[in-house]
Order: sequence, then structure tokens, then C-alpha cells
Amino acid sequence: MDRRRGRGGGMIGLLLIQALSEYGRLERKPPVTAGLIAANTLIYLRPKFLDPILPPFNHVLFNPHLILKHKDLKRFILSAFHHINEPHLFYNMLSLLWKGTQLESAMGSIEYASMVAALVGMSQGITLLLAKGLLLFDYDSPYYNEYSVGFSGVLFAMKVVLYSRSDDYTHLYGLVVPTRYAAWAELVLVQMFVPGVSFLGHLGGILAGLLYLKLTASNSGGNPFVKIITGVARFMSWPFRFAHGVLVPSQRSRVFGRGILGGSEAENVWRCGACTYDNTSQSSVCEMCGTEHDDDYGGGSSPPPPTTGSSQAISVEELRQRRVQRFGQ
Repeated sequence: MDRRRGRGGGMIGLLLIQALSEYGRLERKPPVTAGLIAANTLIYLRPKFLDPILPPFNHVLFNPHLILKHKDLKRFILSAFHHINEPHLFYNMLSLLWKGTQLESAMGSIEYASMVAALVGMSQGITLLLAKGLLLFDYDSPYYNEYSVGFSGVLFAMKVVLYSRSDDYTHLYGLVVPTRYAAWAELVLVQMFVPGVSFLGHLGGILAGLLYLKLTASNSGGNPFVKIITGVARFMSWPFRFAHGVLVPSQRSRVFGRGILGGSEAENVWRCGACTYDNTSQSSVCEMCGTEHDDDYGGGSSPPPPTTGSSQAISVEELRQRRVQRFGQ
């Protein structure tokens, strides 16, 4: 997030060259990261076809007082994707290109997309809670009434996730700090030396990254946010799956041995007279109980049911013993 004013010059072209160069040299292209950079850049350039869709810039600035007073969700969400000027956009998108490429390559595009969506909501929400919480201490200026925009809160969260398990050290503004604490060090240094940045926005991003790591670590069944996105996708696609099931009915079939019984394959099986198990024509003995195949019954036809005293009739106990001997269970 940032509250800087003014415009730079010619930096979007540099961003485009840098992004294309980085994207072109990668063996595995990160589509979600590329899409995020393109979306942020298009929103900043604001071509005419987006005018009916996007609210005016002053109506999307993140402001805790206005969001809570008017339940203004567009400020809550869209503020993360708007930028004040070209330098603001340029440095945020370069940071996104660096962090996003590594994370998406390591996590996969679906999990990475779910993470970004979660971090946007959590970083904005935590920032809102922090600003509101300060009112309990009668400290309402400037945080509760400040205006801010930008993707940097999410970038701080991504940095926490990216470096959470690193034991290395990194150089940050001339200082050597443990990599896993780089986000905290950058929070302090940026606040000291870069005027006009939103302290709560960056702090909210760091806390969102820590919360995301906590939630994913405690959920042994996998990333909960991936499950949410997958569930939503399945819900949205159910009409198409239903229509496909109606228009293209599946052929009923039943399983036998190691294949499917149905259609022309029914002629290539024989049924065991002892246990009624369907076997392939290549088997000379029943795969279930070990009874030898009697060719008198023919390919797919079933033998008459065994009667008491028949040579093919076997007791339940004998059938169980044959299965035990055959499968070793």
C-alpha cells in the first residue's frame, strides 16, 4: 500500500521489457503471475473499455473509516490493484515478478492462485482490524482515516511465505539479516526512509503471511484454500456436467477380474460354476476360487446352478479354504 502522489515517466515500458525478458527465459511459464502483472498494469493505464467496469480512482482508495461506515467492499478489494504513479506500479510489479515466479513454480498455479486470493483478503482484513483496534486506545490518527492503495501489502505477505523456511542471510539496504526475518526488517527500514507509505498496510501483509502459514500447517489434509477454490469451481460447473450426463449417457458395465464386462466383451468371459465369478477367457482356472474352467458351458454362457451332490458343488467352507490358499489371506 502507498499514499504517494505524482506520476513518473516511461517506466511502464521498462516494466514490460523486464517482464517479457524474465518470462521468456523461464522453462515453466507462470501464468497466474503474468496475469496479475497484466491486470495491475491495465487497471493503472485504464483504457476506455474499462471505464464502465472500474469505479473512479477516488472511490477505490482503502480507507478504514469509509469501509466500515458504508460497508464499501469495492474499496476493500479493488484498492489492492490500484497504484498512485508509475514508480509505485513499476517497483511493486517487479517485486511481484520475482516473488511470484518462485512461488508459482514451487507450488503450482492452482495452489499459488488460491494463496494470492487468500492473502489479498487476509492482508486487507487484518489492516482493517488493526486500524479499528487502535480506536480502543483513542489513537485514531492517521491510521483509521488514511487513504492508501497498492499491492505491496500482499507482496509483504508473499515474502513471508517465500522465505519462511530459509536459513540463509540476505542483504537489505546494506544490512545483512536472516532471510526469514527480511520482511520485518524491510517494514522498519521502509517506514524510516520512504515517506508516505502505509505502515498498517505493510504490517497487515506480514501478519497475513504468518496466518496463512499457520492455517496451511495446521491443516494436514492439504491447503484449505485450494479446497475452497476447487469446491467453488465444481459448483459453478455442475450445470455443464449435468447436461453432459443427460446428452451423453454412459454405458452400464460391471467389473470382472481385471477388466469391464459389457458390450462385445461379454463374449470373452466365462462364469465359474462354483463361486459365479466372471473370468476372462484367457484364464483356465477361476481367479477367485481356483476352480478349473469347464469348456462345455461355452464362452459367455453361465453354467446351471450347482445342486447337492453335483461334482461342481462345493461347500461354503471349502470355497473359503480355496480362496485362502489362492490369495494367502
